[in-house]
Amino acid sequence: MGERLLQLLYSGITLGSIYSLVALTLVITFNITGILNLAQGEFVVMGALIAVSLKSAGMPLPAAFGISVIFMAVVGGILERLTIRPARGASGLTMLIITVGLSISLRGLALLIWSTATYSLPSFTQGGPLMIGGAALNPQSIWIFLLVAVILVGVSLFFHLTFWGKAVKASVTNPTGAKLQGINLNTISFLAFAAAGALGAATGLCIAPVTMVTYDMGFMLGVKGFVAASIGGLSSIGGAVIGGILLGLLESYSSGLISSGLKDGISIVILLGVLLIRPEGIMGAMKQRKI
Repeated sequence: MGERLLQLLYSGITLGSIYSLVALTLVITFNITGILNLAQGEFVVMGALIAVSLKSAGMPLPAAFGISVIFMAVVGGILERLTIRPARGASGLTMLIITVGLSISLRGLALLIWSTATYSLPSFTQGGPLMIGGAALNPQSIWIFLLVAVILVGVSLFFHLTFWGKAVKASVTNPTGAKLQGINLNTISFLAFAAAGALGAATGLCIAPVTMVTYDMGFMLGVKGFVAASIGGLSSIGGAVIGGILLGLLESYSSGLISSGLKDGISIVILLGVLLIRPEGIMGAMKQRKI
């Protein structure tokens, strides 16, 4: 029984880290632009599928990784220019609907290109699972943990130590003052969505060896990421990670000890509970910020 609980712990932390990656990108984009990008799950899927195609064509995995990340950064930036920027100043609900439309469009494009087949990428580390405490840990999970840590540390350093990070903070705090200081808010918005595309692709590449990839998995990834971000608070980067880990553990133990049918349903229950009891999340107030 102890080994089973430990195995569920490893699975829950891995699952939670995946949700944390999506939640982190949602929180970063929201705090920079005030837009909740519900197409983020599709960025994850598209990045992974592009890398699968490149790898199938004979390209080495590191090169496929780099090209996929760059390509999705360009896609994210282009989508911001074509859909988000023209609607700047519209209501939050309108912007939300636009991102839903982007999600549906990208999912349809993925269906046309890759059909309904299931794809995978080889693990970044060769060899069998790591046996720790009598339970198995997939080596690819360690890469997922590392990506969460790199993004968390990198974003924190970006906001506190770089010019662009300070410009973003200034534009969030006082958009009018930022404009008077010569900070281009449209450029910041463009870079936010480009970063969302790049981080989405990196996430997809890291999770593909663990979860497999299908054209339609982005929707649920986006939902789980939103639930994780809501748990931690849409204004808290650290809260996104904590929320993702908590959600992953709850799903793992509930599906492993009670019923596998609870895996997706528990996310909706948690979301409703958070919105009813503490809508600002456990680590911050949910404040919408626009640029």
